[in-house]
Amino acid sequence: MTTSVVRALGLVARDTAHPAVRAADPAGCRGCGRGSTVLADRPDGTVVRHGEVVAKIHADGTDPAGHRVRLAVAAHPLLAGVLLPPLPAAAEELRGRPVTAWPYGTPVDPADPDAAPWEQAGTLIARLHTLPLAALSEAVAEAATGAEAAVGSAAVPPAGSGSGHRLPDMRGPAKAARAVARMRAAGPHPAAAPVERAWRCLPAWARGEARAPGPYALCHGDLHLGQLVRHPAPDGPWLLIDVDDLGLGDPAWDLARPAAWYAAGLLPPETWLRFLGAYRSAHGPAVPADPDADPWPRLDVPARALTVQTAALAIAKAGAEGREPGEADLLMIEACARIADLATELTPGASS
Repeated sequence: MTTSVVRALGLVARDTAHPAVRAADPAGCRGCGRGSTVLADRPDGTVVRHGEVVAKIHADGTDPAGHRVRLAVAAHPLLAGVLLPPLPAAAEELRGRPVTAWPYGTPVDPADPDAAPWEQAGTLIARLHTLPLAALSEAVAEAATGAEAAVGSAAVPPAGSGSGHRLPDMRGPAKAARAVARMRAAGPHPAAAPVERAWRCLPAWARGEARAPGPYALCHGDLHLGQLVRHPAPDGPWLLIDVDDLGLGDPAWDLARPAAWYAAGLLPPETWLRFLGAYRSAHGPAVPADPDADPWPRLDVPARALTVQTAALAIAKAGAEGREPGEADLLMIEACARIADLATELTPGASS
């Protein structure tokens, strides 16, 4: 992200934090005496903190109507205690890209894996999945009406049964497809072959080429520990963050990344069972409620898709940085090879 955009985003965070203050010096603030700090800077979004507010500029090409609906859902009272609610931002757009503002929350400490909130993540995602979709229809309709007025009716999500407009689709499968496209764009790599084979074995919906089969739930779409913060900082309850991929979809997708890590040997069995047990205790619908029931018939396809996504991104990043994939990357690439080999063995007519 260019320095000018980061600077402008810092001003959005500052002016949201202190709406009555307009400091002449953008590096300082008469409201709190502090400057702004870049928390993340990636192609899909940059996040800048000022005091107790963070401002985010979202990815280029973000659908305005879907984005507006996702923000309305995040602000809905039903999501209180589940998802961090947005703040009224001092600006809603920079350089043609959406901008949002949020309360600052304390993130998970990557240096303390034993304190990682796996049970809280399982409980929060189960609560998200069990929200009554019909009760969100008013927020969706209001947001879509605003989008009509702002950008024209052609950009509004299509009509759905039971309300004037439906929630946008969860974007997890589309994100997996973008990861594979990014790997291909990085150029040939010997490790890409098993990833491509595993990708071709997935059903169309898991590759973002069709809608997922129902029943649907409100899904996060990109669950990992970086999507949890404590709010109020530093010791408040854990909440989910990031609405970029929020929407209707197969709730099993939100369990897929930890499931994939567990299957590849990156997540210890006891940690996986803590996460899964918390999800089941909170009545999450993605897997059978019986703790003795096998969850894998529901998790298998999404976990395979997240394995491919993770491996594809690892190969793309390694190529861009001129290095070989790391140890954890290789575990995911090897998992792709197993996925592809198993699919071949199960194909009717395959040699035994």
